[in-house]
Amino acid sequence: MSKALIPAQRRERIQEYLALYKIVPSVELSHMLDVSEATVRRDLEYLELEGVVERTHGGAILSQRMRLEPEYIQRAARHVDEKRAIGTLAASLLEDGDIVFINSGTTTTQIIQHIPADMNLTIFTNNLQAALEIGDVGFELILLGGAFQSKSNSVAGRFALQVLDQVYADKTFIGVDGISLKHGCTVPSNDEAEIICKMLERTQGVKSLVVDHSKWGVVSNFEVARLDQIQRLITDDGLDSHAREMLADKPIELVIANRQTQEA
Repeated sequence: MSKALIPAQRRERIQEYLALYKIVPSVELSHMLDVSEATVRRDLEYLELEGVVERTHGGAILSQRMRLEPEYIQRAARHVDEKRAIGTLAASLLEDGDIVFINSGTTTTQIIQHIPADMNLTIFTNNLQAALEIGDVGFELILLGGAFQSKSNSVAGRFALQVLDQVYADKTFIGVDGISLKHGCTVPSNDEAEIICKMLERTQGVKSLVVDHSKWGVVSNFEVARLDQIQRLITDDGLDSHAREMLADKPIELVIANRQTQEA
C-alpha cells in the first residue's frame, strides 16, 4: 500500500492536475489520490478559499485570474479560427431591421466583419477596430463617442454611455475575457465593464455572449453579468464536455460554432 499523502501534498497534486486539464470530476481525483470523495471535497473547499479553483457540481475547474487587459494585437493572434467561426455564426442570427449593440473585442470584431454588406440593420458599437476593418457596407454602423482605449482599440466613458442611454437594442452581442459559473462574465477594464452593463440594460431582446473556449474558467476583475442574465452563449467546438454538462443545468442556450463547418 502506498503511503498516504498529507493534505498539502494532495492539494498540490490537485493543482498540478487542473493545470493540465483545467477541469476534473471529484470521483477522478478520489481515484487518483486514493482517498474518499468527502476528503476531495474538503481539499477543493480549501483550494477555492485560496482562489485556486472554482468548485462545481461533482468536481472543480481551474480558476484562472486575468488582472491586466492584454493588448489588442496579442488577443487577435489567439484562437483565430475559433473566433472566426463564432463571428460567422453570430452574424447569421441577425435580421433585417435589427438594432444591435456590439462591444469591443477580437471576437466581436469577427461578427461585424461577417455581416452581409447589404443587410438593413443598425449597429451601435465602441469597437474602433471593427470600423476600420469592414470597408464599404450598406448597413449603418454608429460609433459611440468617448475616450480612446488604446489597449482594446475602443472608446468608453461618459459620452459613450450617454449615447447608449438614448437607444434600445433588439439584440446584443457581448465579448468578455472570462466566464465562470460562480463569478459570471468578467472583464479586466472598468471602462469596458460600464459599456457592457449599459448595453445589457438597454437591450429588449436576446442578449448573447460570444467567447472562445479558452475563456471558460477565467476570472477577471469586473463582473458585467451573471450567467442567468444572458440568454445565449455562442462558443466554439473546443469547449470540453464537462463544461457543456455544467452549462446544460443553466437557463442559457448553448450554441456551438463548428470550425470545420465554417471553413467548408
